[in-house]
Amino acid sequence: MYLKDRQSGKEGITLGGILIFGNEELIHAVLPHYRTDAILRRVNLDRYDDRDDIRVNLLESYERLMQFVSKHLNDNFYLEGDRRISLRDKIFREVVSNLLIHREFANPFPAKLIIEKDRVVTENSNKPHGNGVIDPDDFFPFPKNPTIARFFKEIGWVDELGSGVRNICKYNKIYSGAEPIFIEGDIFKTITPLTKQAGEQAESQRDRTKEILEFCEIPRSRGEIQDFIGMKSRRFFSERVLNPLIKGGLLKLTIPDKPTSPKQKYYSSISTHDDRHQVHKLL
Repeated sequence: MYLKDRQSGKEGITLGGILIFGNEELIHAVLPHYRTDAILRRVNLDRYDDRDDIRVNLLESYERLMQFVSKHLNDNFYLEGDRRISLRDKIFREVVSNLLIHREFANPFPAKLIIEKDRVVTENSNKPHGNGVIDPDDFFPFPKNPTIARFFKEIGWVDELGSGVRNICKYNKIYSGAEPIFIEGDIFKTITPLTKQAGEQAESQRDRTKEILEFCEIPRSRGEIQDFIGMKSRRFFSERVLNPLIKGGLLKLTIPDKPTSPKQKYYSSISTHDDRHQVHKLL
């Protein structure tokens, strides 16, 4: 957290030290864009029902995010061995830590934690080592901010690298009966279902994603894809189906330098025959 430059002889606190211990004024002198947005969006879907605009250091950010989660999510207690544990805290301890630690701080995209009616979505900027949905049983984690991660591990807020994904999966199956979804890309996204119904909806969306990707093995227009899945609202289709598939790297543009071209078509970036496991996952 505090280093000496061997060439100049100057000493000072590192960026990691500033992010962990610094006050708000110091942090924003170094990273003016730095912030984390906690949002509750259950009734007012266009804006929000509650919000915490967090611009403090990582230690205080962790506490405020956990308080926001505690304020808006039910807690289920569970007997693990002979110990009574909070499933909510077990899950979101990992979700919040991953959101704060494994983040590309130079990117101005704000980290977000969004609580919706049937799921919690987190997003943070990322230097991806792959693209698409992560299989929790078959993935290799990469350290992204090792100094910050090591500090969080030393104070007991995280475990070993890669354990967060496994723990979220383990405890969320008990909490809601549904599996979380992790999407690797320039924006890393975690979707944590809050109800079994949400999990069933996710399974339905997986099937629809697979059908779209198979349909788009031949380049298709927006209208063709929309008609194929029988969705009437162009705006809803673009926001909830087409754009997430593009951002997740599963659909590519035939004219990438002109995304709004009337001649634009979309094609599957992976083969549904060669990689059925990837296609089966939900974006």
